[in-house]
Amino acid sequence: MTDELKKVIQSTEEQMKHSISHLETELSKIRAGKANPSMLDAVMVDYYGNRVPLSNVGNISSPDPRTLLIQPWEKGMITPIEKAIQMANLGFNPQNDGTLIRISIPPLTEERRKDLVKKAKSEAEHAKVSLRTIRKQSNEEIKKLQKAGTPEDMTKQGEQKVQELTDAYAAKADKHIEVKEKEIMTV
Repeated sequence: MTDELKKVIQSTEEQMKHSISHLETELSKIRAGKANPSMLDAVMVDYYGNRVPLSNVGNISSPDPRTLLIQPWEKGMITPIEKAIQMANLGFNPQNDGTLIRISIPPLTEERRKDLVKKAKSEAEHAKVSLRTIRKQSNEEIKKLQKAGTPEDMTKQGEQKVQELTDAYAAKADKHIEVKEKEIMTV
């Protein structure tokens, strides 16, 4: 294989790894009934006129499977943190006792679990679409290399390698969704 072809394949694999890691990140945001500090990763707090992640203004912990605790580093940040959590529309009702913010995670209903599985499957489908897009772009690059003089048998090998990568990463996406679905549906 030529160096250019190897670069295209290497780039393809890097992009596909990135797609799967993005899927993992998105799936970690979908709660499975257990309190997890990463559930609040998307919450942005108004900190003296700047919007910053919640983790930058306080310590987030999970003392038990049904509770999240937020300990602000500054007492004056309790109200902005509380407002930010409510505005993030995560379905949580934060309670503040003057020094801490406590969030009780309600148990999931069967209907809510099914909705979360749908959302997880949707994320997996987005990842697969991304993988197919990467495959298409890589095959177009390989076709350009063929027009530029790369032998046809090498370009066919390159396209085959790209397809193998696509299949392997699609299988990884399926595996992630299978694990997440089991996690969500376990009561």
